[in-house]
Formats: sequence, C-alpha cells, structure tokens
Amino acid sequence: MKIGYIRVSTKEQNTIRQETLMESLGVDEVYIDRMSGKDTHRPELQKMMAYVRRGDTVIVESISRFARNTRDLLELTEQLTAKGVEFISQKESIDTTTPTGKFMLTVFGAVAELERAYILQRQREGIAIAKEQGKYTGRKPVEHPEFDEVVRRWKRGEMTAVQAMKKLGMSRSTFYRHVRGEAEKHHKGEAWKGYPK
Repeated sequence: MKIGYIRVSTKEQNTIRQETLMESLGVDEVYIDRMSGKDTHRPELQKMMAYVRRGDTVIVESISRFARNTRDLLELTEQLTAKGVEFISQKESIDTTTPTGKFMLTVFGAVAELERAYILQRQREGIAIAKEQGKYTGRKPVEHPEFDEVVRRWKRGEMTAVQAMKKLGMSRSTFYRHVRGEAEKHHKGEAWKGYPK
C-alpha cells in the first residue's frame, strides 16, 4: 500500500495542496496532523507508524512535513526500514530503496536542520537589536481577572498563600513575582516590606 503523511503547523493552515499531491500519486491511505513538527509525538504520525506493514511505501510532500531535525528524521526512517517499509519524499526526490536515496536522506535532513538553526539565530539577533533600540518588551505578563481580589483576601488572612496560588493557577515564584510587581506599582519609592507567607 501507498501511505501518505500530511502535516501543517496549525489548524488554520490548509492541507488541500498536500492532499491533491497524494491523490495524484495514487495514495491508498492518508494520515493528517495539524500541529508543530518539533517532535515525533504527533497522534496521526504515531498511528501511521503503527499501521504500516512490510511492502508498504510512506510518501510525504517534503522532509519538513515529516520531521524537523535530522535525529527524528533518521529515527523514523530507520523504524520504517526495520518494518520493511519504503520512504519517499516527493520534493527532494528521495527514495530509501536505493543507496543514493539513503545518502540523500541524511544530507537533506542535515540541511533542513541547519536552515532551521539559521532562522532561530536570525530571530535571536533581531530580538537583541530590538531590545537595544527599546522596541522589544518581551511577552506580555499573564493577567488573571481575579488576581487583585485574591491578593486582598490573602492579605486579610482569609486564605493562605497556597490557596491563593491554587485559585490563580500560579506557581509560588510567579505568584510572589506578581505580588511584588503590584506592590512596586502602587508604592513607588517605598521599600519592599514583603507580604505574609
């Protein structure tokens, strides 16, 4: 059987282009994941890996749809090879039934990982420049609608800090960081005296 695997990063992205390709290649079964490819813990990928049998061929549009780093790519293709399953990546013209195809698989996997590393490096450099220019403020802090009320009750002794953290869904460090932040906003110029534990 020809088994197709399709992945898009988000639910909003369209799978039609990849599905049309699979149809043109005469694929019998298609598995579709709508999530990041950062690791191999994808439900449809796992189902497909369990489903394939000796003599089957797994087809993907490109390596990046199947795996995001060389290690995952090689581990997945090794699992397929151990089951007697062929692997074809249409974009890169890779076919693991040939020695050349196996070599190209390793090369393309390494190149894809290198490109991703370059992208992340450029992002970090861009953030560093934006910080220097005062244009980058980082992620917005998480705001809980009941935070002020819960803190007031905690300060009045109506609940413990642990109960307050649980109600707000915050860790100890996050809770006290937010409390300090609020205190500094309301008491600028005053020394931080702390709150009850």
